[in-house]
Amino acid sequence: MIARLAGTLLEKAPDRVLVDVQGVGYRVFVSFRTFEELPDEGAPVALRIHTHVREDVLSLFGFAADREQSLFEMLIAVAGVGPRLAMTLLSGIPTDDLVRALAGGDTRRLVAIPGVGRKTADRLVLELKDRVGALLQPERRPAAGVAAEDVVSALVNFGYKKTEADRVVDAITRGGAPADFGQFVKAALAALTGA
Repeated sequence: MIARLAGTLLEKAPDRVLVDVQGVGYRVFVSFRTFEELPDEGAPVALRIHTHVREDVLSLFGFAADREQSLFEMLIAVAGVGPRLAMTLLSGIPTDDLVRALAGGDTRRLVAIPGVGRKTADRLVLELKDRVGALLQPERRPAAGVAAEDVVSALVNFGYKKTEADRVVDAITRGGAPADFGQFVKAALAALTGA
């Protein structure tokens, strides 16, 4: 079973990518959320992979984040929800919103996603309401005197993706963020660059 692919991103589209791994091209289906995280074509890429085997078809589904893969695997465990519908759900609304809709029993939000009917939404909520709690992210706590959103905004202005900036700022905030804006930004940049 393939669990991870690392190689060169040859082609990308909102629902699939082609990754060259030492001369072998792998077609990987991705959600729109993962597509937004991908580098430009020709750049190195690494994806977590869920290998789905069905009779005579082997399909690869790729994820930029562990959390999205975990949610995907929960979704396909629900009767009547296959990998394509799970990807539609993950592409239809942001991961946090999908988790909150499932945890809160918001079937109206789920039915608003194309391809999701009332019965499917009810089944998803019934089976996943208590299981998705582990995927809920804590609310961001602003550092004393410094709004975390301001630091995220600064990082985005430096050219980083908002999701990367959010992740780093969340991690720093949980560990006790600096009270000084400049120090906070320096810590975030150091985390992003590995310095």
